[in-house]
Amino acid sequence: MAKRILIVDDAAFMRMMIKEILTKNGYEVVGEAQDGKEAVVKYKELNPDLVTLDITMPEMDGIAALKQIRQHDPNAKVIMCSAMGQQAMVIDAIQAGAKDFIVKPFQADRVLEAIKKIVG
Repeated sequence: MAKRILIVDDAAFMRMMIKEILTKNGYEVVGEAQDGKEAVVKYKELNPDLVTLDITMPEMDGIAALKQIRQHDPNAKVIMCSAMGQQAMVIDAIQAGAKDFIVKPFQADRVLEAIKKIVG
């Protein structure tokens, strides 16, 4: 069965890029969200195998959303995404429970490598 993935990014273009990479490689995109609040609601609703989560978003940022998702499901598998390769944000994300971190612009092989490592 295809792994079910939730894509979270405030930029529709970025969601489209990730979705294309994933669907071409046999993953099922079960939902999309454009901010952290929506991400938490959709996670509870869809129960995906994995979430790709942007850090910098309006309403609720990715780190706050990650913490709420992991409160709901301590085993949640989340990969953080950010255009900023800021060391502090990477560390915050990992400490909050992110399994990996990918930097924009996305390299398809790096996205797939991160996902395969986490959900197979």
